Amino acid sequence: MSEVLPLLARIAEATAVGPVWQAATGYFARLGFGRVNYGYTRFLNDKTIGNPEDAVFLTTADPEYARRYFAGGLYARTPAFRWAQQNTGASTWSWVGEALARGELSPEEVAAVQQNLAMGICAGVTVSFPETSTRAKGALGMIADPGMDHAMVEQVWSARRDEILAVANMMHLKIVNMPGANRRRPLTQRQREALEWVADGKTAQDVALLMDVSPAMVEKHLRLAREALDVETTAQAVAKAALLNMIFQKEEGASPLPPAAAAR
Repeated sequence: MSEVLPLLARIAEATAVGPVWQAATGYFARLGFGRVNYGYTRFLNDKTIGNPEDAVFLTTADPEYARRYFAGGLYARTPAFRWAQQNTGASTWSWVGEALARGELSPEEVAAVQQNLAMGICAGVTVSFPETSTRAKGALGMIADPGMDHAMVEQVWSARRDEILAVANMMHLKIVNMPGANRRRPLTQRQREALEWVADGKTAQDVALLMDVSPAMVEKHLRLAREALDVETTAQAVAKAALLNMIFQKEEGASPLPPAAAAR
């Protein structure tokens, strides 16, 4: 616990996603979980996580695994993903092998388990975070290092469960309150400024005066913001930008993710 308290303080005081992610995953790696996946969406429905462009996907794994897991949609076919959708809390993966042996997994899940086994992924832990919104969901997958089996993971989990959950939850709470920095087309400073003035109830003419530009330039900023956010109206752009923490944020909070963090 003496190691964890300063770590929690460091995560709580971080002002960008990169340092939060690096601090938390560095701790997990020291426990034997060098590969960690994290996902969060504010647009969950019964069938999908919404537009992947609006979700946060972070991983410490190599680019090829990230491409297959996130962009290839492998994550959505795993038993752990189903568990995370249906539950809140944490679970080791020992139940997956038991369910496989009993024939309780779907064909897609069986194929996903086999793909993971082929990549040396056989044991780990899933954390499914509690959310206050019915449309939001976040989960963390910690992959055991090569050589660690279910019994070894259970041993680590039994000894460090509370500490792991404290770090994971602090990481999650910080990330969800930071700007959605993983979008391919982030908002520019002027686009954010225009949206913020509109959110304050200003007209296009007011915004032009406040930004010292022409009304036509204001409309250009708002049009490009709508395109970046993939919405049709400025009202929708304001709502979505606010939901994704992309407006009314300090500039330092929009720092980019570490090079290997965001994956499509």
